[in-house]
Amino acid sequence: MKLTHILHRIALLAVLLICCDTLQAQQGNKINWAKDGHSYYQITDGGIVSITLPKQERQIIVPPALLISKGLTANNIRSFELSGDGKKALLFTNTKKVWRYNTRGDYYVADLTTNQVTQIGKDKPASSLMFAKFSPDGSKVAYVSKHNLYVEDLANGSSKALTTDGTDRIINGTFDWAYEEEFNVRDGFRWSPDGSSIAYWQLDARKIKNFLMINNTDSIYPFTIPVEYPKVGQDPSACKIGVVDIGTAKTAWMPVPGDQVQHYIPRMEWVPNSSSIILQQLNREQNVSKLFVVQTKTAAVNNIYSETDKAWVDAGEPWEWLKDNKEFTWMTEKDGWKHYYRISIDGKKQTLITKGDYDVIESTLIDEKNNTFYFIASPENATQKYLYKTKLDGKGKLERVTASVFPGTHSYDISPDGLYARHTYQSANIRPLTEWMNMTTGVSLSMEGSITNQLAKVTPQKNKVEFFKIKTEDGIELDGWMKKPDNFDQTKKYPVVFYVYGEPASQTVTDTYGVSSAHVYAGDMARDGYIYISLENRGAPAPKGRQWRKSIFRNIGRLNIRDQAMGAKKILEWSFVDKNRVAVWGWSGGGSSTLNLLFQYPDIYKTGIAIAAVTNQLTYDNIYQERYMGSPLATKEAYDLGSPLKYAGNLKGNLLYVHGTGDDNVHYQNAELLINELVKYRKVFQLMAYPNRTHSINEGNGTSEHLALTFTKFLKENCPPGGI
Repeated sequence: MKLTHILHRIALLAVLLICCDTLQAQQGNKINWAKDGHSYYQITDGGIVSITLPKQERQIIVPPALLISKGLTANNIRSFELSGDGKKALLFTNTKKVWRYNTRGDYYVADLTTNQVTQIGKDKPASSLMFAKFSPDGSKVAYVSKHNLYVEDLANGSSKALTTDGTDRIINGTFDWAYEEEFNVRDGFRWSPDGSSIAYWQLDARKIKNFLMINNTDSIYPFTIPVEYPKVGQDPSACKIGVVDIGTAKTAWMPVPGDQVQHYIPRMEWVPNSSSIILQQLNREQNVSKLFVVQTKTAAVNNIYSETDKAWVDAGEPWEWLKDNKEFTWMTEKDGWKHYYRISIDGKKQTLITKGDYDVIESTLIDEKNNTFYFIASPENATQKYLYKTKLDGKGKLERVTASVFPGTHSYDISPDGLYARHTYQSANIRPLTEWMNMTTGVSLSMEGSITNQLAKVTPQKNKVEFFKIKTEDGIELDGWMKKPDNFDQTKKYPVVFYVYGEPASQTVTDTYGVSSAHVYAGDMARDGYIYISLENRGAPAPKGRQWRKSIFRNIGRLNIRDQAMGAKKILEWSFVDKNRVAVWGWSGGGSSTLNLLFQYPDIYKTGIAIAAVTNQLTYDNIYQERYMGSPLATKEAYDLGSPLKYAGNLKGNLLYVHGTGDDNVHYQNAELLINELVKYRKVFQLMAYPNRTHSINEGNGTSEHLALTFTKFLKENCPPGGI
């Protein structure tokens, strides 16, 4: 329900990585730092190289000839990991998708001392291995295949099954659809610090009902595609944590308190240099979070930290360990803001690190040696991001690191020793620019390559994206951006197209390059004569505090929709906006918002294009929808009042509805429910169904282009462009 908004900005956003204990190759935009703290690894045509800062000195770690011997190249190696001693490299290739991401494939180990390359798990089906990683001493590799855990001894090539009960529904070492989608977890096992055992998740999905998708095109007789999918009100998979002994392959199940079905375990790691694991448990309602430390040798369990919220508590960020692993960091918004605390391993001591009325957007580096915590925040402007720092002991003041001369969005990948960083800057009007910088001096390592120097060569855009704030009649101030038509004439009236998402999973109003690009529009909206606008309603995950974000609890489809409509109402008072040519569009959760806006406020929005929408909130998955709307047993009326189906009979304007019949996320069922309702009220609309396409509607030759042409034709016919 939230993913496609991100997918259609894929050229600008990096793929998120699941953090591992071992060093992994960069994917997306994350640097693969070496343990020495001031060098990093990169896959190049010249093999895998180590690059040392500040002089960018290169050393070949894995020569290309070693890769070519197994048909491997820089182009087909998706990621790699070096063993702790740096003598072996684990290479991931021939990757295949599991739902959203390419998380299964083949693995090879390159021995850098013998110049040998060996395939791991070669007796397993091709491209079936997942999350392979070295043991701490580099002598073994563990991996998942077909929902079972295996370990392979690199000295003699022998392999052993650590679990044997894995099936389509008994899932060891990875996750079911709902956990992966809603908790962003995929890699489901962790080596113990001493390498003697592995802790892993097991999900029992045997009681989860199948949702059947129908393939009508690939055979003269249709066939069904089953997806285990727990909808709202249905029980989730049972979840438990096991610790398997490498020598005996025997699993000991950890006695985590609470019913295994009515609780989630979204996070789990080993406490470093110990035989204990730490895990986060959420109750079914996701409004109670508990941290447990489990001693795996004795099965002693200690609840060291608990937190409750009247709305929901999010799955946690990765633990960072301090004070010889006696303390860890934890993000919480229990004081009204997303703040970092340091908590003792027994839970008796809690120290607030980031003090003040602002949200920490993300942690960037914990530099314990220098008592410094680096993080991204933006206290004054929720559309932007900057680097800040404070004292790790909680006794410091908030200090901004990013220079104020660069308004926009900044990201930093800081070396583990805190000496260097790759700094990326962008704004809505400036393409991403990158420099390497010295964190101590704040100066670029190369004046030629500095962002300041690069900016001097940037040709200013003639028609810039403008940011604005607007206050609704409810007294709510909304952030927005606007791209006016090229050759804009203040004396004319132009059509306005609103882009909306509106749910708690994503922002649309960010000062980032490409934010105003309508990727499903075949052409250029500004050149054709449209005003393009997006507003950020309450409930969006903007850094504006807990109250802003969680006011949407039990109010999806109402509060966010009213904010959007009341903001649009104010915009329609602008002299250059044509009230009779007002369109809105969105995808996934934005498709739901589009339908609700078109149906609930038909006098404002004249045309709508909704793609892959949830039309009845009771049809979506339980983890997402119950988190934000509460249990349907207690709040079924809220589900009803927030669903577009409730208001379909109010349609007055023009509607194009688009959905893929193979959507495993927001099922095509939602389209047919909407069709039935619109037919009942004799509402004429246009439908475009894409056979077997998923939630991203980009599979198959010509699909993306066809969608863009369909979108554009409908918009131009029903909301004509140009000033009048």
